Amino acid sequence: MINNVKKLIRDIDNFPKEGVTFKDITPVLSDKDAFKFVIDKMAEIIKDNKIDVIVGPESRGFIFGCPLAYKLGIGFVPARKPSKLPSDHISETYKTEYGEATLSIHSDSIKTGQRVLLIDDLLATGGTINASSKLVERLGGEVIGALFLIEILSLNGRKNISKINYQSLITYD
Repeated sequence: MINNVKKLIRDIDNFPKEGVTFKDITPVLSDKDAFKFVIDKMAEIIKDNKIDVIVGPESRGFIFGCPLAYKLGIGFVPARKPSKLPSDHISETYKTEYGEATLSIHSDSIKTGQRVLLIDDLLATGGTINASSKLVERLGGEVIGALFLIEILSLNGRKNISKINYQSLITYD
């Protein structure tokens, strides 16, 4: 079934900028069987971990993080883009393959000692997950791992998140 999911992911050349091939996951999301398979597979991978909460960066981390948190009966914390959180929050700025970005989470969303899983659709350079990890750690949480639908091996994000135990369902060179 994972090969069926991989076949649904389409390449969009020169998006969001010249020379970049974007991995479009929307066909996976719109296919009820593929989306269910992905969430069930992610749940199977992490079922034996004692996870208190999932943190997912905006926006595609929300797509996988929310149903997975629901399935596991745990909380979900969104890591948002600037100016999206209404209450006291902390922020982390990081480099992306396109420039620079910032993520924020509410200051009271992670409790000291909570075990946190980070989830996103794609591991590229590792910047987003590193920023998410720093936010969790600044609030006293323990990052126990990360989970991705896709990993782009050629961008070598794994070296940038080497302290985080992670898994990806699908890889591309």
